[in-house]
Amino acid sequence: MSEESNPKSSLSEFKPYLGLRYWPTWFGLGILRLLSMLPLPLLAVIGYILGSLFYALHTSRRKIALKNLKVCFPEIADSKLKKINWLHYCMLGHSVMTSCMNWWISPRRFKSLVTISGREDYDAAIAQGRNIILLAPHFMSLEVSGLALQHERPMIGVYQYMKNGLMDTMALRGRSRFCSEGLMFERKQPLRTLLREIRKGYPMLYSPDQDAGRKGVFVPFFHTLASTIPTLAKFILTTNAVVIPCRNSILPWGKGYNVELGPRIEGLASGDEEKDTEAMNRAIEVMIRKAPEQYLWVHKRFKTRPDGEAKFYE
Repeated sequence: MSEESNPKSSLSEFKPYLGLRYWPTWFGLGILRLLSMLPLPLLAVIGYILGSLFYALHTSRRKIALKNLKVCFPEIADSKLKKINWLHYCMLGHSVMTSCMNWWISPRRFKSLVTISGREDYDAAIAQGRNIILLAPHFMSLEVSGLALQHERPMIGVYQYMKNGLMDTMALRGRSRFCSEGLMFERKQPLRTLLREIRKGYPMLYSPDQDAGRKGVFVPFFHTLASTIPTLAKFILTTNAVVIPCRNSILPWGKGYNVELGPRIEGLASGDEEKDTEAMNRAIEVMIRKAPEQYLWVHKRFKTRPDGEAKFYE
């Protein structure tokens, strides 16, 4: 099958973005479209080189990532943590070079690049007609998981609106290319709308592992308190959903991706908000420990501090 665009595209969808201010974005998208036609191993090598350049030049973010690693893995020597940080940047470069490829390549080519493993509990929950929440932390190329599972059934995704309207439109179309766009929800939309779709039986890919600001609950993330979104337990109690871990892995040197599902996670909805949120973080920690270099450490996970604490990042 040849490369193809999203069949849901229409000229009217892009009319608001034909003005001069969007020409640089169109140019960049054109380059990404051409890059998407290259073999994945070549894109991976380019990504590793790009990531290494980011690592060498982007000092402030490199320090943020290393500090995150040090507080989460105090048992690991600094020299090894620095290597993990460099590998993390290589994975980041890989993700940058290949993420938009997922928006355009043919379904056949995409499917050939992805394997799904550990799916026994997921399949059992589907067969039983259970509502499902896939706990999917921010690993590199996270959207691969949603696209891979969309091949089988409609999936619910949650995204954050981009200020650049053209990029927002392209990202939304790309991330929902194998299912109805109505199942993509901006994170500020009313929760009742999202809950209604979960109750219909659509599995939801959920990533509650970033800094939640003052709206979050302070619970340990590895060894340090982190402001964490406490909503997962509410989803479970409201929809009677089962929670399945979902970890996306980039295979080395452009060999593809693996979406690793796992046994359902229990003990996330006791009714004690802090206890349940901490249990969720522990489940996320288990996934991260399997391949720490593939987690998004450049994010300021510990930015929001409890009252009276000093700033975490200088």
